[in-house]
Amino acid sequence: MVTESALLSSIPTQLWIRGPVDAAGGATFPVHNPATGEVIAAVADATPEDAVRALDAAAAVQAEWAATPARQRGEILRAVFEAITARAEEFALLMTLEMGKALPESRNEVRYGAEFFRWFSEEAVRVHGRYQPAPAGTGRILVHKQPVGPCLAITPWNFPLAMGTRKIGPAMAAGCTMIVKPAGETPLTMLLLAQLCSEAGLPDGVLSVITTSRSGAVTAPLLKDPRLRKLTFTGSTAVGKKLVEQSAHGLLRTSMELGGNAPFVVFDDADLDAAVRGALLAKLRNGGEACTAANRFHVQNSVRQEFTDKLVAAMAEYRLGNGVDPDTTLGSLVNENQLDTVNELVEDAVSAGAQVKLGGKAPVGPGWFYPATVLTDIPAQARILREEVFGPVAPIVGFDTEEEGLAAANNTEFGLVAYVYTRSLDRALRVAEGLETGMVGVNRGVISDPAAPFGGVKESGFGREGGFEGIEEYLDTKYIALP
Repeated sequence: MVTESALLSSIPTQLWIRGPVDAAGGATFPVHNPATGEVIAAVADATPEDAVRALDAAAAVQAEWAATPARQRGEILRAVFEAITARAEEFALLMTLEMGKALPESRNEVRYGAEFFRWFSEEAVRVHGRYQPAPAGTGRILVHKQPVGPCLAITPWNFPLAMGTRKIGPAMAAGCTMIVKPAGETPLTMLLLAQLCSEAGLPDGVLSVITTSRSGAVTAPLLKDPRLRKLTFTGSTAVGKKLVEQSAHGLLRTSMELGGNAPFVVFDDADLDAAVRGALLAKLRNGGEACTAANRFHVQNSVRQEFTDKLVAAMAEYRLGNGVDPDTTLGSLVNENQLDTVNELVEDAVSAGAQVKLGGKAPVGPGWFYPATVLTDIPAQARILREEVFGPVAPIVGFDTEEEGLAAANNTEFGLVAYVYTRSLDRALRVAEGLETGMVGVNRGVISDPAAPFGGVKESGFGREGGFEGIEEYLDTKYIALP
């Protein structure tokens, strides 16, 4: 197995624009290990000029890449999937070092993230149009799909590999070139991926990675450049709204996967043991730092105490520690700001009257750790019921009737995902159809699947990633009128 020092010394730390290049001016910024606070790498700090260089490279090869046979594009994607799989332990260790999650979580992400390249390697050859006679008999209708053009992807820190692969995969399959701007907290994983893509035969310029500590300033000139045709973003709703405004200058195609406030609804006819197992997955996957994480637990009052007791006992089994420790099942949060946010939300709830059944207090450093926490008796005005926690905190509130439970679940401006536990198929379908979310998990705590369309409604954004729908986000529809 590769050692931490050997792995870190092998990772590119320059920008990736037709290969590794220094940032203009040679500036760098530090990458920290969240479990220790130590600096593990110094990465090139891109300038706006560097971003334009990346777009120059993308625009220069766009036509050639679009004309590359779909089978060839698919085979390159498949080769990258196999390369990621072969180096899965390196990717997992790297993500743990720069993001803080426990190694088992990182390994799961490697498998999930790699699958987007396998899925879209197969979708590359299945881009369909249509041909039909005009109903009026005046000619023929030909509908043709073609790549949007150069794309910009801005990805978050919580899934350093998968948030990139589920954008890069469909873009490459569709015939688009792409510039990726990863989060400053976790740039190393995406730089390693760019290196693997190059080794797998991806032509220079098709994929660029620009790392920077000044995201807004560096991406601003790209959003104003008419050569850029698509923006895809995963991150907070506040930043997403600003990017949509900026993208209006060039009327860019946009995909926005934004914030969440996922309800986890448990009805009185649910299998409570299964519901608790699902709750652990929905809440503690990625240490709770996931837009799909269950944010609010709405439990029917007749079973609320039993569910709470079972959940407290199960969450108490999680071992907090450095993610590289094989005994760790709950790693650190990504940075001090995130730790402060979780602390503030819990303290606000407790000061308003919430009861702490488990955890509730961050240990003394080093590192940015927060324990598995369960809160009950939470007043309606508590911020934790309205804001995304992004940490291992489970707030539990009760309801009496199905109508009350559905109304409570929908009482948010967000609409990414919801979870429902019930033994009744009628109730499951009825509630799933009534939930104002883009995705619903019925008796399941994890729903993400590269073969399924991922995305939300309301202030959780628009557009879909994955599934048959994912590649459509990178294709324009052209109508050709024939005699």
